[in-house]
Amino acid sequence: MSSNHQDQQLIALLRENARMPVTELARRLHVSRTAALARLKRLERDKVIEGYTVKLSDDYERGCIKAMVMIKAPPARRHSIERALEKLPELITLYSISGSFDMTAVVVAPSVRELDQVIDSIGVLEGVEETQSSVVLSTKFER
Repeated sequence: MSSNHQDQQLIALLRENARMPVTELARRLHVSRTAALARLKRLERDKVIEGYTVKLSDDYERGCIKAMVMIKAPPARRHSIERALEKLPELITLYSISGSFDMTAVVVAPSVRELDQVIDSIGVLEGVEETQSSVVLSTKFER
């Protein structure tokens, strides 16, 4: 098995469970614990893995409202808008995109009222020309 293939397998296992013990990673990769740990440390050292995160339960997420907020902004204002968006705890991801909009923000809020407030706060940021929001109805799969 190639080194790159094992790296991809290790990354896939960590996406499944970032807290998987090294002994379990080694067992599932069919390598020694030492080899699995060395591979993991190398991926961290090489900045392939920059950190670990929390995956929320389906029960918790069912109680939240998620939306994709498309944002149109002139190039000169995008950096300052990005900095302002970073301060919104409900905004979990921000993408730069091509097309008629410039950015897409993924927003998660505990209620429709709070989602509405977050979307409004994005829309009034200096430099934001237009927003368009779509509420996520269901997640088919996520990796």
